[in-house]
Amino acid sequence: MGMNLTQKILKEHLVQGEPAPGEEIAVRIDQTLLQDATGTMAMLEFEALGVDRVRVELAAQYVDHNLLQTDFRNADDHRYLQSACRRFGIHFSRPGNGISHHVHMERFGVPGKTLLGADSHTSSAAGLSMLAMGAGGLDIALAMAGEPYRVPCPRVLGVKLTGSLPDWVTARDVIFELLRRRDVKGCVGMVIEYFGPGVKNLTAGDRKDIGNMGAELGATSSIFPSDGQTQAYLKAEGREGDWVELSADPDAGYDEVDEIDLAAVGPLIACPSSPGNVVPVREVEGTKVDQVIVGSSANGSFRDLMVVAKILEGRIAHPDTAFHINPASREVLENVEARGGVLALLKAGANIHQSGCLGCIGMGQAPGTGQVSLRTFPRNFPGRSGTVDDRVYLCSSETAAAAVLRGVITDPRDLEREMPYPKVEEPEEYIVDTSSIIFPDEDGREAEIVRGPNIRPFPELEPLPAELEAEVLLKVGDNITTDHIMPAGNTVLPLRSNIEAISEYVYYQVDPEFSAKAREKGSVIVVGGENYGQGSSREHAALAPRHLGVRAKIVKSYARIHKANLFNFGILPFTFSDPADYDRIEAGQAAVFPDVRARIERGDGEIPVELGGRTITVRLEASPRQRRLLLAGGAVNLVREKKGAGT
Repeated sequence: MGMNLTQKILKEHLVQGEPAPGEEIAVRIDQTLLQDATGTMAMLEFEALGVDRVRVELAAQYVDHNLLQTDFRNADDHRYLQSACRRFGIHFSRPGNGISHHVHMERFGVPGKTLLGADSHTSSAAGLSMLAMGAGGLDIALAMAGEPYRVPCPRVLGVKLTGSLPDWVTARDVIFELLRRRDVKGCVGMVIEYFGPGVKNLTAGDRKDIGNMGAELGATSSIFPSDGQTQAYLKAEGREGDWVELSADPDAGYDEVDEIDLAAVGPLIACPSSPGNVVPVREVEGTKVDQVIVGSSANGSFRDLMVVAKILEGRIAHPDTAFHINPASREVLENVEARGGVLALLKAGANIHQSGCLGCIGMGQAPGTGQVSLRTFPRNFPGRSGTVDDRVYLCSSETAAAAVLRGVITDPRDLEREMPYPKVEEPEEYIVDTSSIIFPDEDGREAEIVRGPNIRPFPELEPLPAELEAEVLLKVGDNITTDHIMPAGNTVLPLRSNIEAISEYVYYQVDPEFSAKAREKGSVIVVGGENYGQGSSREHAALAPRHLGVRAKIVKSYARIHKANLFNFGILPFTFSDPADYDRIEAGQAAVFPDVRARIERGDGEIPVELGGRTITVRLEASPRQRRLLLAGGAVNLVREKKGAGT
């Protein structure tokens, strides 16, 4: 049997381990990606490793999340990142230049390469046939230092595509169809590989949008073949020399296979408050819409903005609907402007914002109380918009434009009665401007790194004690996101380089007193349900709780990136041996893990816990390397130990 594309790229980059599903493998990383919400801490961690310059083919730092400079902190962090990039040889994309995933695709992505990014939507690089994975910032720092990335070898879900998309239906609806079938944890531990005759009918931009939201399925990555569509995109960006043809072998096998007939897909929408809560637009049409935002890492491209501009040309937004445009990059906006799209959007009543994540990360654009917001974003987790009890729907650009005109959720096919479908062709040649990217130079080795007062050193973390005594401080349910653990938004994110300050907001949306209670107790445990830690890759959701004294978590199952982050910061990531024990645990119970250090050191998979007057058993699924991380109290401690031992 032949090899699928995922297996081919893994084989070419395999450094260590057996490429069997579930086994830990070490993979050579070609490129790394940082954004400012995660990158500041990652850069501090990279500094702590003592490496002179980055040791990957290409490293890029983007400023796209914390763009609101409401006080000195974001501006200081941006200057710190720029100076650190010069010092260590990293490309720096200025604030407002664009969203990391889109700009990376425009300027740096290369088919067949591996990309590791400190952002869960790094899988957007599926649009250029890269094996791109999201990870915590510390893993990115280690990759920039030349270390391979260690990850459980994924299973491969092959999704066969046939047919072509009808008018008014987009790539966003394709990934919604997969989310409708599998929900937010349906692809944990998998790479989603698309193949079949329908692939050629999707542009590189379509593929990027599908790969982007593969993260919402819990997937390790997503990937498409590199073909004529890939070549056309790179040629339009002036980078045809980077193209190489890549595909699975004709007789390739997959661990699972699904199939989507593109011609049978209709307009879909994700209802509040999960990307997996997908229904046909018809089921919710007529719902009043107060706010529409087009743009994000998934749907802020040239095609998305131009199709909205053409739908709205000569028309105006409904008087009760606020209308916002967030371009994915400055290049996108310039190309849309060159074809008359910007004027059409302005005349339709659009507020055009700078290129960045903005409302997608809760950085402005919060809807009003009780209002419905319709967004082309990848996530609608509860409260992520910045409004408590928000009502956020996710949709395609066409569905968004229809709501702008009608003021209610509308199946975009209904617009056919008043206009033909405005097909948008990608330009054969984009207007390209790289002036907002600062390229590294050798002179940077002598550069001074500039630090503002909010930038604090990496905190000290204690090794694992011989016996652990703690209290169950919090019990939560299924699908807890990293937004629940460590909120986003313009109040919290500016504190990302100050762990002591940001830790005050740990679990703030769940229990506002969590931080104070954790400090008082000293050593605590969190109990959770299925798919714990889904969503953003932000390692602050592990590091800040550890700083507060969270030493263990016991849940039914974990999301991949969050579990890796727990290992990196020395938090014991246990799962229930008997899921029924979840119902028997209550907050306030004392827990004792006898001889826990010795048990982890000798490789025990079952760990006893004396809890509430009875003993239960929890599981620890960990590689030998991950056990060493736990014993040392985290990855930074382990690296320091190795350097001290001269290894």
